[in-house]
Amino acid sequence: MVFSSVIFIFYFLPVFLLGYYVSGWRAGALLVGSAAFYVWGEGAYVFLLLGLIGLNYVGSLRLDAATDRRRRLTILAVLVIADFAVLGFFKYSEFLAENLNHILPGSPLPEVHQRLPLGISFFTFQLVSYAVDVHRGSVKVERDPMRFAAYILMFPHLIAGPIVRYADIRDEMHADRRKTAHVGLGVQYFIVGLCQKALIANTVAPLADHAFSADLLGLNATTAWLGVWAYTLQIYFDFCGYSNMAIGLAFLLGFTFPKNFDYPYIAQSITDFWRRWHMSLSSWFRDYVYIPLGGNRNGLAQTVRNLLIVFFLTGLWHGAAWRFIVWGLYHGAFLMLERFGLGRVLDRAPRVLRHLYAVLVVMVGWVFFRADDLPKALTYLAQMVQPGRFFAPDAALSVILNAQTLTALVAGTLFAAPLLPALMQRLNTPRAEPPRPDLPGRLETRSVHALPIPLLAAGFVLSVAILVGSTLNPFLYFRF
Repeated sequence: MVFSSVIFIFYFLPVFLLGYYVSGWRAGALLVGSAAFYVWGEGAYVFLLLGLIGLNYVGSLRLDAATDRRRRLTILAVLVIADFAVLGFFKYSEFLAENLNHILPGSPLPEVHQRLPLGISFFTFQLVSYAVDVHRGSVKVERDPMRFAAYILMFPHLIAGPIVRYADIRDEMHADRRKTAHVGLGVQYFIVGLCQKALIANTVAPLADHAFSADLLGLNATTAWLGVWAYTLQIYFDFCGYSNMAIGLAFLLGFTFPKNFDYPYIAQSITDFWRRWHMSLSSWFRDYVYIPLGGNRNGLAQTVRNLLIVFFLTGLWHGAAWRFIVWGLYHGAFLMLERFGLGRVLDRAPRVLRHLYAVLVVMVGWVFFRADDLPKALTYLAQMVQPGRFFAPDAALSVILNAQTLTALVAGTLFAAPLLPALMQRLNTPRAEPPRPDLPGRLETRSVHALPIPLLAAGFVLSVAILVGSTLNPFLYFRF
C-alpha cells in the first residue's frame, strides 16, 4: 500500500486520521494504524519487526542502566549484531551463498531464497542509531514501550524513509499532537510529493524501462541516452516525491522528519551531490560509520580507507548485487578524486562546467544502478558512446516518446532545479511558517513558501486522475 495509491489516499488515510485525532490513546492509535499498514503489505513479517522492537527496547533499557563501560559496550554490540544479522540474513545471504558457490568447489552452500521484508534497511538503521545514541547519551532512553514501538513502526517512514533518528522526534513523541500538528503544511508537502511521483516519475518510467529492457546490442545511442535521462528523473522524483509525502504525513501527525533531498541535480560536484541526495542516509553513514572510523583525522591513507568503506556500504545498502557495490565505489572514487586535487580544479572552472561534470558523472552512475546486472550495465554504457548508432531505427521509441512523456521530461528537468521556490520568492509569496532556530539543519523542512490552494488542488486532481487511469505505479525504493 504505497502512499501514491487510491486505497491509501481515500481509504486508509482518512480512517486512520479520524481515529488518531478522536482517540485519546495517541501512541496506541499510531501503533495500531502503522501495524495495520505494514500487515497489509507483509503479513507475518510484522512479528519479525515486533521481535526486533522488543529486543531493542529491553536491551536499550539495560544499556541505559549499566554503569560499567565494558558491560555497556557488550550490550550495545549484542543489539547492533542482532539487528544487522537479521538484515544480513534476509538481504544478503542469497548474494553471499551465490558468490561463495562460484568460488568454492562443488557448490557446498544451499541456495537461499526468501522474500525481503518491506523497509528492512530503513528500520534496521533506525534501531541501530537509537541503540548507539542511547549508549552515547545523545538521547534519553524511551521507557514507554508503546511510544518506542510507535516510533519504529510509524508508517510514514517505515518502508522507505527518510531515516528518522529518535533524538529528532523524542520530544514530539511526548507532546500533545493535537497542538503540534501542522495540517496545512502537511497537506502541501503530501500533494507536492504526489505530483512529483505521479506526474513526472510515473510518466517517464516507460521510457526508462524500454531503454534498459531492450536488446542492448541493438540499442541505438539516442535511445540509450534518452533512457538514462528518463531514469535520472524517475529515480529522483520517485524517491523525493515519496519522501515529501512522508514528511507531509508526519506534519499531519505532529512530527518533524528530516529533509531528504535538496535539489541534488544542481550540484557542482559529486561531494555536493551527496550533501543533497538521500541526506538522511548520508548523515547516518557520516555519524555512525565515517566519523567513528576516524573520518579524515588520521592522514591520507586512512581517509581513503574510510571513504571506500562508507561508499562500499552505501552501495551494498541499496541492494545485494555487484552493480550496487560498483555504483557505490564509483561515487566514492569521485569523492576521493575531488578531495585530493580534482576539487581544486573544479573550484577554478566555470559554474556551468562544474554542473555538467556532476550531472554527467551521476547519469553514468545510474546505469550501474538501473541495469539488471554488471555486464549489462557495461554493454549499455558502450552503446551510449557508439557514434554510428545515434540515429539507428527504434520503432517502439516513437510510440513511447509521446507528447506526455516529452512534457514530463522537460518539466522534470526544469523542476529538478529550485525554479518554483525562486518564482514564489519573486512573487513575495509568504512562507508556510518562519524557520525554527531550535531545529537542527537536517530537520528544517518548514521554511517553505505557501503554494496557492488552486494550484495544489489542480495538482492533486490531475495526479489522482493519472493514478486511476494507469496500472503503472512503481516505487523504486519499496524493498530497499
